[in-house]
Amino acid sequence: MKNFVVSARKYRPLEFDAVVGQSHITETLEHAIENNQLAQALLFCGPRGVGKTTCARILARKINEKYGETDENDFAFNIFELDAASNNSVDDIRNLIDQVRYAPQVGKYKVYIIDEVHMLSNAAFNAFLKTLEEPPSHAIFILATTEKQKIIPTILSRCQIYDFKRIEVSDIKNHLKKIADIEEIQYEDDALHIIAQKSDGGLRDALSMFDRLVTFTQKNLSIAAVTENLSILDYEYFFSITDLSLKNDIPGLLLAFNDIVRKGFDSQTFISGLGSHFRDLMVAQNPQTLALLEVGENTRQKYLKQAQLCKPKFLIDAIEICHQADINYRNSKNPKLSVEIALMQLASLTAAGETPDKKKSLE
Repeated sequence: MKNFVVSARKYRPLEFDAVVGQSHITETLEHAIENNQLAQALLFCGPRGVGKTTCARILARKINEKYGETDENDFAFNIFELDAASNNSVDDIRNLIDQVRYAPQVGKYKVYIIDEVHMLSNAAFNAFLKTLEEPPSHAIFILATTEKQKIIPTILSRCQIYDFKRIEVSDIKNHLKKIADIEEIQYEDDALHIIAQKSDGGLRDALSMFDRLVTFTQKNLSIAAVTENLSILDYEYFFSITDLSLKNDIPGLLLAFNDIVRKGFDSQTFISGLGSHFRDLMVAQNPQTLALLEVGENTRQKYLKQAQLCKPKFLIDAIEICHQADINYRNSKNPKLSVEIALMQLASLTAAGETPDKKKSLE
């Protein structure tokens, strides 16, 4: 039986060009190597799963490729990785400092990658200060962390800092498309978009969800299967709720909401998502703000179509009602009733003869 390798490892980039969504970092590092302007202490910081350790490994290999005098198999002797989460004591850092003193047997540089560096104790940080400030000419340190604020200022001042950003939804979706094509996985474009959105800018999280969903769907990623497995409300629910609101159909709204709750979705998540839906309809009404609509192409067309049915005042009032219901939800003794009242208010916005005073009386 062939061992399964998760996509995050199987498709880990080996070149800077393959790193997703961090061109401002990769281009700077490439130019630094080409022009021999690479600092001896670098700090990579940013959210989880955006490519910090990957870039550190690529950089370490590139340095040895440029300055090494041996084949790639020997580069491993010049690259040392330390997990600061489990090696965070003073003794661990002293052992590292002892190793740093010795020049490499092959090549020009020894590269030390210290991951999760914020986990080092204060004593370990202090023991590391002198070596980091005046490292031997053959040593380069690459520190990586998700929590820069936990690193003492004296360490920060000795490093060249590179801030990694959350990866754009479109970049993650395009990367998932490439993998799906290679693995011969059938997919709906909007399904990949939902995975990319759910990952919150972390490519590793996106790939982890992708692997799980490929297994769940037997290599057929549909919107329905993805939303079901990730416990996400399908866009269709919000489109339906909006149509019912425009028709002033209070019974239909209450039944639709009851169906959503019966399927196990959280009421507050629903009302918050509904508010976001009205916001997306608002930006879909204007070509200038259309770029703010982060959805797949098929869903985008549905937003454009429904946006034409809504007046701006209706959308503004709807956003306000959902926002207020979201705020009041936790303080209510009957949270479900709070959401139902909000839905009744939505259905009354376009009712014939509706006046501002009447609307206020419903609040």
